[in-house]
Amino acid sequence: MKKVAVFGNAGGGKSTLSRKLSEITNLPLYVLDKIQYKAGGIPVPYEEYRHTHKEILSKDEWVIDGFGCLETVWLRLEKADTLVYIDLPLPVHFWWVTKRLVTGFFVPPKGWPENSPLWKSSMKSYNGLLLCHKRLTPKYRDYVLEAEKSKKVYHLKSVKEIKDFYQSIA
Repeated sequence: MKKVAVFGNAGGGKSTLSRKLSEITNLPLYVLDKIQYKAGGIPVPYEEYRHTHKEILSKDEWVIDGFGCLETVWLRLEKADTLVYIDLPLPVHFWWVTKRLVTGFFVPPKGWPENSPLWKSSMKSYNGLLLCHKRLTPKYRDYVLEAEKSKKVYHLKSVKEIKDFYQSIA
């Protein structure tokens, strides 16, 4: 486990899992939201994001948290030696986005760029949940089934499986 891609739908706990995984393994953590957006939620130029993403992929060790964009997600999954796919039931994703929104009024979400627009970012997550579930989730599921032949794959489908994952890598 040297190059780990953590991915899945919004509100699935990717950032929390990635932080814990990085702490346990001492692998450097790269949070795509902080690479794609500046403080205040301002997008960086696309070419700058792609360049930074490419530099990270060239490193010997990493944990990468997040989606980024459709182009770079598949590059990242190919380069990773370990995939952690969080594939919880859709209502859990909706609930966790809601929980992040409510708690975000008191404490900024960890892993988000400083002064990110909480309401706008949360609405973007809500809007993307069904779209991702309909279009990307089937592709992710097919991909991890095939990837199991050549990579270490953790396909986490419940909160219990996430907890078991932590214990297995500790």
